[in-house]
Amino acid sequence: MLRENLQEVEQRIADACRRAGRKREEVTLIAVSKTKPAEMLKEAYDLGVRVFGENKVQELTEKYDLLPDDIRWHMIGHLQTNKVKYLIGKTELIHSVDSLKLAKVIEKESEKKECITDILVEVNVAEEESKFGLKMEEVIPFIENAAQFPHINVRGLMTIAPFVENPEKNRTIFADLHKLYVDIKEKNIDNGTVNILSMGMTNDFEVAIEEGATMVRIGTGIFGARNYNI
Repeated sequence: MLRENLQEVEQRIADACRRAGRKREEVTLIAVSKTKPAEMLKEAYDLGVRVFGENKVQELTEKYDLLPDDIRWHMIGHLQTNKVKYLIGKTELIHSVDSLKLAKVIEKESEKKECITDILVEVNVAEEESKFGLKMEEVIPFIENAAQFPHINVRGLMTIAPFVENPEKNRTIFADLHKLYVDIKEKNIDNGTVNILSMGMTNDFEVAIEEGATMVRIGTGIFGARNYNI
């Protein structure tokens, strides 16, 4: 199942890139492996997957210890400040930084571990009450503040668009975030490190790619439906 799913997702990414006049290598596929057992991740690894996304710190750290060292782990779920210390030094990228308070804790823990942590700013473009993230107008002031932290690199923006039956309904959300992303790059606030736009999931990633996503987060499309009862 995994092999066929991965092949299909790869083909859909390639087709979306072609429609957008982009190169396939411009888009990183993050295999969202939350709630999936380590054995299943190893199967995906053996099929060539190297970038995995987890929603919970405990799950990420447990799998980190069980799986090969060359996996690049991404924290994509909401991150509580008291869990940051367990994560620093184990992630390639934290997607879900949504407050200056959280950024300060990441800075503090990164300094302790003598490392620099790459982060994305989570933006709640649709301003859904059920979602985390900054409002669009809060993003540039946030990055200007975060740019003062020597142990953090702001690498770009992330959003979780509303779940919709028709992915076209999210096109304006992706387009709006891309416009903000371009504005930030042009302002060069954080010394030119902003080059990642993480948006698009199983149900809408093709539209996200057409609107400029450089990372897509795909779980169900690769691993099948999740079991939330574990």
